Amino acid sequence: MRHNQLPSVGGQGAHAPLLSNASLYRLTGAIAALALLTAGISFVGRWYGERLSLSGHTDSTAIHRIQVGADALALPANMIRFRDQRRDGDAERVNLYLAWPQMQGYSQPLRDRFDQLSFANDLLFLEISEATMSRDMSGRLEPIYARLFDGSGEDAGAGLTRHRLRPDSGYSGELVFTAPRNGRPDYVVRCATPAEPSAATSGDCQRDIHLGSGLSVLYRFSSTLLPQWDHIDAAIETFVGTHLVEATENEG
Repeated sequence: MRHNQLPSVGGQGAHAPLLSNASLYRLTGAIAALALLTAGISFVGRWYGERLSLSGHTDSTAIHRIQVGADALALPANMIRFRDQRRDGDAERVNLYLAWPQMQGYSQPLRDRFDQLSFANDLLFLEISEATMSRDMSGRLEPIYARLFDGSGEDAGAGLTRHRLRPDSGYSGELVFTAPRNGRPDYVVRCATPAEPSAATSGDCQRDIHLGSGLSVLYRFSSTLLPQWDHIDAAIETFVGTHLVEATENEG
């Protein structure tokens, strides 16, 4: 009887490769493709994360020359709040946001001011447009606001007087703060002050002033900054004056 023969230990079958060369090439290619895909996902993720973190901000300091009525302004892109306003040419208005007290636009060192609500009270918001009223807020004190005061004013500190408004004034829940200024009309600002300072927002107070040839500058800030009212008002005037384009430069 013949017995089945087992392959010898030293035969060809013992040394046959587990994977053929073609299989190795396919596996290597798959690993390379996976590595490229992972790198691509990582790159796209970082790019998208950066775009998401900017949330419409830009740290570009490219200058845009914007014509508002008879006035021209030269403004860095990172100070302009809305993306569609970051362009040269005519505009009805331009909206800005600035870190206080630096009076600077969005940048990486200041990103928390713009990205986190807990820091937003240290921002100033400006809307610059062509003036449509003959008087700014200080000029409207006597003919309008004073007639709406409910009783006498109260000392609010920092040189300010707090005025409550009549319930039928149309400014429910708001207060008017005034302060005398040497050789100039009284400072006037309208605020919706919260019951608790911790509830203050970045837009509690608003004031408008006339600057340039015919600009109305409406600016908003947190009621927590009221003690710095005079510094803020002066900084706004200086800022706008600095960024106005001189007539000779504009014509050239």
